[in-house]
Amino acid sequence: MGDVTAGLNSFSFETGLTEEEKEFIHLRARAAGLTFCGCAHAVFLCKLVQSLRCMIRSRTANRGSLASKEDRDLRVGILGMGHLGKQLLKSLLEKPSIKPSNIKISSRRPESTVEFMQAGVECFFNNSRLAAEADILFLCCLPSDLPKVCAALRSNLSKHCLVYSFTSAVPVSRLAQLLGHDFILNPQYDFVTGDAAEVWRSCIHLKTVLTDPLLIRASCPLTASGGISLGLNWVCAVLYSLLNICTVARLGSSDALCLINKILQEKGTHAVELNAQNFISASCASSLLSGEPFPWISLTDAQTKDTPLQCFLSSDKPMRQCISAVYKLLMQD
Repeated sequence: MGDVTAGLNSFSFETGLTEEEKEFIHLRARAAGLTFCGCAHAVFLCKLVQSLRCMIRSRTANRGSLASKEDRDLRVGILGMGHLGKQLLKSLLEKPSIKPSNIKISSRRPESTVEFMQAGVECFFNNSRLAAEADILFLCCLPSDLPKVCAALRSNLSKHCLVYSFTSAVPVSRLAQLLGHDFILNPQYDFVTGDAAEVWRSCIHLKTVLTDPLLIRASCPLTASGGISLGLNWVCAVLYSLLNICTVARLGSSDALCLINKILQEKGTHAVELNAQNFISASCASSLLSGEPFPWISLTDAQTKDTPLQCFLSSDKPMRQCISAVYKLLMQD
């Protein structure tokens, strides 16, 4: 059924606002932009991890290596079914790379998720179970709920589970303390100079916009052309998370670099490569054997301290362009 209010200006949101209130309309578009960027960047991470795991699976199969958790399909958990949790779930379901049966939800009101259960998503209220089963766990809860939520997760969280917190008010260092965990991504968004809110008006109803080239370009983490900045630390932490996944899979450093570069070269448009010294100090890189895995990297440190990767990316424009190209292509798949 079509929208019976279409074209009737008297039914629009702005009609009932005073002139003073209309000055704040841009905040509505900004909120929509934050939701879009949050969901888009989360989907991008999942697609990167899924691509890497497929490559690891293929490589270990060819070599007859023992199976590991990285050989199975990626399992995604979402804790909380408020506005953001639902939008994230809808965004993941729009992308065919992750099967609905591999997405699990923990919500205090699982009965409100019937439409998602009908699509094949498993919904329940058991945060401990969700932590034990997920490879990537998205925290979509209120800051006030976080201490209680983390207490339930702490003893059930695998060291190799990548926790992704949308609770930006709680810094990653505090999250690490609450969870006893250092494999955490905590995106911190900011608004850059200038108001680019107009571009986000079209995504106030987030449904099919994840394939819109204009919005994908505006949400690209390294350009901030949509006026919303994520920062280089997040991109570095994402790349370090890929490195840690290779370490968990017991891949040697040369194999890990080969797979990560393969993702960049397959999806990117620039013939650039990352090497060991881009990730770790020169002294550590020089003593690392090609068959020896990279050391485990704390994502807490990667997001709060200067790293070799941050230094490299800040000065290497071709690599930043390559990562931007990977983002745009993966999001349009």
